[in-house]
Amino acid sequence: MRKTVYFILLALLMLVLAACGGGGDDAASGGAAAGKALFAQPIIGTQAGCSTCHSLTPDEVIVGPSLAGIASRSDEAAIRDSILNPDAKLVDGFPAGTMPQVWGDELSGQQLDDLVAYLLTLK
Repeated sequence: MRKTVYFILLALLMLVLAACGGGGDDAASGGAAAGKALFAQPIIGTQAGCSTCHSLTPDEVIVGPSLAGIASRSDEAAIRDSILNPDAKLVDGFPAGTMPQVWGDELSGQQLDDLVAYLLTLK
């Protein structure tokens, strides 16, 4: 009898968890939607998030350059490299050392892929 009760409780728990994980939420499964959500976070790991320093409005400068239209100016490899090695290629008027050099440690591989996927939608 006790095993049956545990089995029923386990089955109910699995149904509840399955219901919570469904719905086609692209942010939960990765991709551009997850990258957009990541971009909007004010803090990522121990650092200020992307939107804290980068606007998505052309010609609006917060701390770093606007990322509006970034996908029309850069390809996937260049965007990825700019995140991981921000001082390798600087935008005119923005000094080296402004963007944290730690994103390779702060972001998981999936988060980096998602962020790049999102930035590639900004044409």
